[in-house]
Amino acid sequence: MTSIIDEVPKISVITKIEVLGYNTPENHYQFLVNFMNDSVILELSNNVVDACIAIRKKHKIKLPDAIIAATALVYGLTIVTRNISDFKNIEGIVAINPHQI
Repeated sequence: MTSIIDEVPKISVITKIEVLGYNTPENHYQFLVNFMNDSVILELSNNVVDACIAIRKKHKIKLPDAIIAATALVYGLTIVTRNISDFKNIEGIVAINPHQI
């Protein structure tokens, strides 16, 4: 993972909500909280909202995924996810599966 993340991780606020919203064992949860605390959490700016609207108008995509995609586009970030197929048709998106590296 260090070859993928070469700086402080930047994470969409929706990703934080999704990850910390799962019922996980306390030791895993605390690891995730620490990871989030060590990351830059990118809020929903007007630019992200506008990009999200444009994505949703063009693609059939769930709102959380559209927010993540819009955040990646606005900030020029790569999406690291197991579900790269969720983002495959969105122009300008780079998505990688860390389990296939």
